[in-house]
Amino acid sequence: MSEHRIRLNLPRPGGFALAVDLQLPAQGITALFGPSGSGKTTVLRCVAGLERAQDALVQIDGSAWQDDARGLFLPTWQRPLGYVFQEASLFEHLDVQGNLRFGLRRLRGPAGAGPLSLDGAIELLGIGHLLRRRPQELSGGERQRVAIARALATQPRLLLLDEPLSALDPQRRQDILPWLERLRDETRLPMLYVTHSADEMARLADTLVLMDQGRTLACGPVGEVLLRTELPVLPEEDTGVLLQGQVLERDTRWHLALVGFAGGALWLRDAGIAVGRPARVRVLARDVSLALERPHATSVQNLLPCTVEAVEGDPRQPAQVLVRLRCEAAGTAPHEDPAPVGASALLARITARAAHTLQLAPGLRAWAQVKAAALVE
Repeated sequence: MSEHRIRLNLPRPGGFALAVDLQLPAQGITALFGPSGSGKTTVLRCVAGLERAQDALVQIDGSAWQDDARGLFLPTWQRPLGYVFQEASLFEHLDVQGNLRFGLRRLRGPAGAGPLSLDGAIELLGIGHLLRRRPQELSGGERQRVAIARALATQPRLLLLDEPLSALDPQRRQDILPWLERLRDETRLPMLYVTHSADEMARLADTLVLMDQGRTLACGPVGEVLLRTELPVLPEEDTGVLLQGQVLERDTRWHLALVGFAGGALWLRDAGIAVGRPARVRVLARDVSLALERPHATSVQNLLPCTVEAVEGDPRQPAQVLVRLRCEAAGTAPHEDPAPVGASALLARITARAAHTLQLAPGLRAWAQVKAAALVE
């Protein structure tokens, strides 16, 4: 499989020096996630050639953009990339069509040679009806969709997005996220996506890079990295798992959808995803409680048989523990919700006293009560 290789060293007087060495898949969305000042945007700027790191190697899908060992450094205008900033930065004196045509000036190959033509980008992002409008006539979400289309007009091999939703209010963020999902799912264009929003990361990322103080703490598939409870970057309220599943059925009476994943199934608020379509489910550890016997006469509708794998203390919350669970299904009894064969991990955050009372230990069978979960796509 092709990959990106990014190795950067950059002293920053008065701040943390940047030192990263990444090997990333050359497909899907890689999210650079971490607190403000952790070096996420600096990585993007170095990849774009806007800043020059030392002892650096920037190799994108086999093509070297910077290789200090060979004295190679391509200026930004020679790098086939698109860049979307926090602010849309559209030209106010041009209408939307004029802004998009400006992007074509950086087109290095024949029109249509990239993964998505300009017409394709206009259709994908749903901005055809905006072409004659001026930027000041657009909402924040519309401006960002135009900015993304303008970046795509260059037919880049890599799209860089630097917190593209941070300047939008929560409703506008929810409006634009489906367009980013379409861009991810309907093109083969790899993206580096900077964010400090756990919701955006869980919804969009395929690969997750956790950063703090200029260093990489973890890098890998998003579901695997989120299970690493020892990592200090994730706020305790965001600790949880991401399950890759499929919509099995929809209950129109109660506005619910049943999403199956390896080892279980959960009833969730119906988000309109068609039966048979893939779906991601985010389950936060704070929303999972445990029982040693199957609960009866309870308002909690999602009950999953599981096995305790580990009980870990949390130095940030001495009164609480994180319990790692394994949900596994070898088949489905007639009275149970359908559960695909396989296994998935869950996390539960409970009090240390409760863990002691229940005598939780690896290998113990239990029931996970999932009080809340969310479809994130």
